[in-house]
Formats: sequence, C-alpha cells, structure tokens
Amino acid sequence: MGDTEQERFWKSEFGDEYTLRNAGDWDAFYLKQWGVTRTHLNTQFLSGIDKDARILEVGCNRAYQLQLLQNQGFQNLWGLEINKSALQIARENRTFNIVEASAFDIPFRDGYFDLVFTSGLLIHIAPEHLPVIIDEIYRVTRRYIWGFEYFSKDCTEINYRGHENKLWKNDFAKLWQERYPDLKLVRAEKIPYLANDNIDVMFLFEK
Repeated sequence: MGDTEQERFWKSEFGDEYTLRNAGDWDAFYLKQWGVTRTHLNTQFLSGIDKDARILEVGCNRAYQLQLLQNQGFQNLWGLEINKSALQIARENRTFNIVEASAFDIPFRDGYFDLVFTSGLLIHIAPEHLPVIIDEIYRVTRRYIWGFEYFSKDCTEINYRGHENKLWKNDFAKLWQERYPDLKLVRAEKIPYLANDNIDVMFLFEK
C-alpha cells in the first residue's frame, strides 16, 4: 500500500518542520523528558545483541537513534525514511545506510536484518494500517523486534499539534503478540514522563 494520509502528512512541510524542531542532544532530551537517557535504555535492552548485528530503524528521521547506537559500538546500521529533509540530514553520516522507502513496503528480502526497531513511529500509523507495517517489520527481521512507543491499554486518538487522525496511543507490544504469538518477549518496561501522566513503553521481542 503506502501513500496514506499519514505518509503524505510526514512527507509534507509538517514533516520538514518536525525534523528542524527535533534537533539537539538526544540523550539530554530523553533525560529531561523521562529522567533516563536513551543510551541507558539502549544498554538495558541491547546488552545481548552483537555489535556487528545488522540493525534497521524504520522511520529514522535525522538518524539520532542510529548515532547513539553507533556511539555504543554498533557498526552495521540502516535507516528507512520518507521525509526528504530528514533523509538529507541522516545521510550526512556516510557510515549509515539510509534508504528512502515506506514502512509499508520495506525494500529488503526476508530476514535480512538481525534487529528491526521503531521509535515513535507506530503511534503515527492509522490503526487500520498497523497490520501491514507489523507484517513488513516481522518479515525483514531474522531475530529481534525492538520498539519504543506511547502506551495506552486501549487505542486512543490524540490531537497532534492541531491535527486529527495523525497520532494514537495503544498497547503496541500486545498488538505484536496478538498478530505473531510466536514472538518471545525478552524485556518490556513502562517509562513515565516527568512532566505529565503519559507513559511510553519499550519492548524487545525475539523470534
């Protein structure tokens, strides 16, 4: 599929503005938002992953997450992105393999990656389209699926900077397990925000 309302939104000027707005020290941002750095979370969840594992981030934007992983010694890093402004910035690091493509049609063969992850991507996919994204991620990972997303027990739409039909909270780990019961939950942790009652969740599955 692809070319959904949400994809057009992120390819547009709004996506460009998001890319410009989300610049800076990512660990410092995490520390302010959740009281823990992303580097610390990476260490907790990926301690058992080989440093030479082939890793793909679906929706990598500026590739900040990939940069943190590289700082921690991971070398074989790939990113998928649809916004051209974000692609241009992400490609400034020539050691990353950044591909312009949709999560609805990931252009790699089955099991090409050792680990595939999302960080604040599934929350922007319309609920009726989530199964396609989940299937594609499952297809291209050989072993691990890693996620960091907004959490809610029930699917709840949230107004996103004045826009409707662009952001949802959900129990994404549960959705993964319902669609693919063979997945083994390696680790999950709910991470509350410091400034409000919102909660995010990080989860790691193994095939």
